[in-house]
Amino acid sequence: MDHQPILAIVSVVGKDQKGVVARVSTYLAEQNVNIQDIEQRVMQGLFIMNMLVDLSDLQVSLDSMMESLRELGKTISMDIEVRLIGRQRRQRILLMVSKEDHCLNQFVEDRESGALDADVIGVWSNHDKLKPIAEKAGLAFEHFNNPDRPSRDQDILRRLDEEKPDLIVLARYMQILPPEFVERWENKIINIHPSLLPFHKGANAYRQAFELGRRVAGCTAHFVTEDLDEGPIILQDVFHIEVGADTLDDVKRKGQELESNVLSKAVQLFLNGELLVADNKVVFKPGFDFFKKHHL
Repeated sequence: MDHQPILAIVSVVGKDQKGVVARVSTYLAEQNVNIQDIEQRVMQGLFIMNMLVDLSDLQVSLDSMMESLRELGKTISMDIEVRLIGRQRRQRILLMVSKEDHCLNQFVEDRESGALDADVIGVWSNHDKLKPIAEKAGLAFEHFNNPDRPSRDQDILRRLDEEKPDLIVLARYMQILPPEFVERWENKIINIHPSLLPFHKGANAYRQAFELGRRVAGCTAHFVTEDLDEGPIILQDVFHIEVGADTLDDVKRKGQELESNVLSKAVQLFLNGELLVADNKVVFKPGFDFFKKHHL
């Protein structure tokens, strides 16, 4: 009797080299895994491969296969991931905020409309100003108000270890994260900065643009690194400043409207698996069309 296929995507990413397809395919064949389709290409020296496989006759446990593929990836300097189709759990995201509400309001709207395909595990803040918004939306709110910054950071880190979010979103969280945070969640923390990086880093970016008479300003969604506002850029967008007509408040209003949208789009790209980081640059995966082709 025909069995029901157990489909998965095996993704392989790393610097281009010889023998990668053969090594991965040989291991899968040894485990009686059937490769149904394969797509591969090289972008800027980066090798990207997606394989649609059937695990119905897998000879080892799924956990064992995934661990073996990760180890194989280490030996050939490739990142290898396996994603079951139709059985993957929803990703868990954490929103970190301070006092500005525009980005939080956007995620609440995305969540209620169904546009946010993830579970928001909570809203964490160093202030309690946005607690009513979170609670009205049915989101757990945690206020970390310890005045001792190192102790507060350790409290947050402990809670992160407990919750294990797949993505941390700094939705206008106006704090610099300590190196330990960034190291543990490398390429899993997205921030929105109110300028077109690398211009106007740090605080008061809109004021800097306004006072310098810039006619174009914008915002940047990027991954967080230990170097302030230096992380790989995911998305940027711009707005125009009417010099001599717009006030500083006008500039901030235009910027904040754009921030919400850009951060929301960047998070969706991450959740959809449409991007990866290579050589401190964000590359959009061409393989996303591969998933669409198979209606995955």
